[in-house]
Amino acid sequence: MRSDNITKGVEKAPQRALLKAMGYTDSQLKKPYIGIVNSFNETVPGHIHLPQIARAVKDGVLSAGGTPSEFNVIAVCDGLAMGHEGMKYSLCSRELIADSIKCMVNAHCYDAVVFIPNCDKIVPGMMMAAARLNIPSIFVSGGPMLSLDGYDLNSSFEAVGAYMNKSITEQELIDIENKSCPGCGSCSGMFTANSMNCLSEALGMALSGNGTIPAVYSERLRLAKKAGEQIMEMFEKDIKPRDILTKDALHNALRLDMALGCSTNSVLHLLAIANEAGVELNLNMINEISASTPNLCKLAPAGPHHMQDLYNAGGVYRVLAELRKANLLKESALTATGKTLGENLDNEVF
Repeated sequence: MRSDNITKGVEKAPQRALLKAMGYTDSQLKKPYIGIVNSFNETVPGHIHLPQIARAVKDGVLSAGGTPSEFNVIAVCDGLAMGHEGMKYSLCSRELIADSIKCMVNAHCYDAVVFIPNCDKIVPGMMMAAARLNIPSIFVSGGPMLSLDGYDLNSSFEAVGAYMNKSITEQELIDIENKSCPGCGSCSGMFTANSMNCLSEALGMALSGNGTIPAVYSERLRLAKKAGEQIMEMFEKDIKPRDILTKDALHNALRLDMALGCSTNSVLHLLAIANEAGVELNLNMINEISASTPNLCKLAPAGPHHMQDLYNAGGVYRVLAELRKANLLKESALTATGKTLGENLDNEVF
């Protein structure tokens, strides 16, 4: 195991002493050392609840025989950063996230990693890190925010314009403001965060439900526990990100991207992920897939529906099942379950 570099042998007594200072026992130090990369902070609504997700992941790791160890990375909220100098820091944070994770994982010799992202640049930043590190890795996001009475963050932006042209009153503006973001989670439309969390399923790096189970549902915690358990199986089978992030996986992700009408930012991020994974991907390939893929969903801001509606309709795998009917998927692509995408679809019940 990679962790033998800090736990095994007489000469590693100083490293074991440091680990024992945090309460680790001898029996824990003999088990696979699993990094839990958590992007929790008290700045981003999509991340405010991630300690609960991390706890569930750790429970899963523990139940499956691993030793979990959590560390944090930064997360920028594009919504809060919008309209001022802060927006200059959003995209570059993706690289900082990837770089800092690589530093932490390699410096501390983790055997495998569970990534807990949620919002815009954090998902691709973590995916880039996973491809660089190429040790067993799985993703479980914090999940989308619920939509209340059809409102979402865009509703507040639109309300500002309506107020400025005197179409609504200040009180009506405040009423919309108070309904737009009713709780924790990534903003409820098909914006970049939810796009990337859905694409993580099609890429094979996350379990079914990752992109659509609402943040506040207990099912999200159960999914996190399953991810913690699954990383141990991936470790045992030595399933690595570059085994999963293949050309076929990127093909499937782009099919889903077009079917869902994902954020155009997804192209920016998929190109970066492909680069880290050493997979060829270019705009011509993207255009070819786009031209032959039906747009099956009209999710906000393209339509009236939100992530909870996609969840209620069967989620990402329900959309993949429709694409399968048209023979548009590369079903032999390996996934984090240890099975192919086709085998995963065979096991889904809608």
